[in-house]
Amino acid sequence: MRRLFWRTAAIAHKEVVHIGRDPQMVLFALGMPVVLIFLFGYAVSFDIERIPLVVVDQDRSAESRALVSKFTASDTFRVVARRQDPKEVETLFRSFTAKAAVVIPAGFGRRLRRGENAQAQLLLDGADNTTASIALGYATAVSMAASREQMERVVGDIEMPLEVRVRTFFNPRLKSSVFIVPGLMVVILVMVAVMATALTVAREYEQGSMEQLFATPVGRLDVILGKLAPYFVIGLVQVLLVLALGVTFFDVPVQGSVLLLFGLSSLFLLAMLMQGLVISVVTRNQMVASQVAAISTFLPALLLSGFIFPVESMPLLLRGLAHAMPAQYFVRSLRAVLLRGNGLEVIWPDLLALTGFFLLLLLIAVKRFKRQVA
Repeated sequence: MRRLFWRTAAIAHKEVVHIGRDPQMVLFALGMPVVLIFLFGYAVSFDIERIPLVVVDQDRSAESRALVSKFTASDTFRVVARRQDPKEVETLFRSFTAKAAVVIPAGFGRRLRRGENAQAQLLLDGADNTTASIALGYATAVSMAASREQMERVVGDIEMPLEVRVRTFFNPRLKSSVFIVPGLMVVILVMVAVMATALTVAREYEQGSMEQLFATPVGRLDVILGKLAPYFVIGLVQVLLVLALGVTFFDVPVQGSVLLLFGLSSLFLLAMLMQGLVISVVTRNQMVASQVAAISTFLPALLLSGFIFPVESMPLLLRGLAHAMPAQYFVRSLRAVLLRGNGLEVIWPDLLALTGFFLLLLLIAVKRFKRQVA
């Protein structure tokens, strides 16, 4: 065991020297998380606000103005134009001037005062379905509130037969940054860990230094652990960096155990480092290794991990592929610890899956890592 430790330490020291001679690697490893978290945290947002709204008020009554004020009471809508003809709305949609329009016909206020059924129309630009869905949901809430006010005005104080009260747990303000930052940690660890280790052994083969390494008494496990150790430390620094920035700038809560969080991150990081090492051992070429690492990391981690799109909503084939990826288990357990405050009794299946993935790749790496150069 002592010999294993010192041989691993020697290989790790050699790798640290290589990293120190490559400032681009250090910048890539520590600078990219900062750039990505601010880019995703501020630019990538599902909090739709200030939707450009066109008002077509053909009634011009106090009631029509009150309805428009309900739409503009919050930051969801922003009035950008007022027109008299509903036919002009499509032109404004085509020119990207507006994405929603409320049309109030003549006689709207008179019907309300008589206690009759009054109708208004909401027009939406369906080319942007995300904005249209949010606008539709808000408009539905506005119409329900307006209907209740009208009933109370005509009938008097009434008690609605059904009243739904909504309470949101774990993210009361529904801030998208709270949802994005934990998933972003997964994407960063996947990209940096796999890409960095995918190049390390391939570089040794291309430079011819692998032959010198094989001439020493170190074993295959010594080389593998020594290669992984420096990047494992860098990965933990990235976890700490992303977590600190998320808490400081985006109010990401840390409800669960920090120790469990780092233990979970360490296990996922080891799995990703091992994936990169397997790619490096198999390809033995830096260009091929970088291409395989890029293809197998960013898009799968972004699209199939549950970071943005829920895995349950995917087709059966993609769901099966997602369940075979460790990123999906890390995203789920990370949000469970950070946002819900869950403990080991809840996330142990995810930890078991990550452990199995790591051990499988470790076995493959040891088997494929030969002590001779082909």
